[in-house]
Amino acid sequence: MSTDTPAPAASTPDRYLAVQRSDEFAGLRRALRGFVFPMTVAFFLWYALYVILSAYARDFMGTKLFGNINVALIFGLLQFVSTFLIAWLYSRHADRKIDPVADRIRDEIGEVTHGSDPRG
Repeated sequence: MSTDTPAPAASTPDRYLAVQRSDEFAGLRRALRGFVFPMTVAFFLWYALYVILSAYARDFMGTKLFGNINVALIFGLLQFVSTFLIAWLYSRHADRKIDPVADRIRDEIGEVTHGSDPRG
């Protein structure tokens, strides 16, 4: 077996630091945080509302809407719906705002490290 893999450039650590300090990388982090933090807060508040209402507004949560379906069951099922909705929204956000910038940064670093792809 041959180990003819080219060694990374001597300045690779410096290059990673330069990329980390770049405006493009800062924009990437801003785009990620701009979605993740507000969505996390919104979901936490939505979940906390469900828990608080379940604990302190039992009459309201026990209100039958139709058949044996009550408000609490609907709220519980909506937790799953909101989870999938957030995942779908994040996927769209990442496809449009995060992945293109991340790909450009990765390609730029890949050129410096002689084309080695850290993802395999």
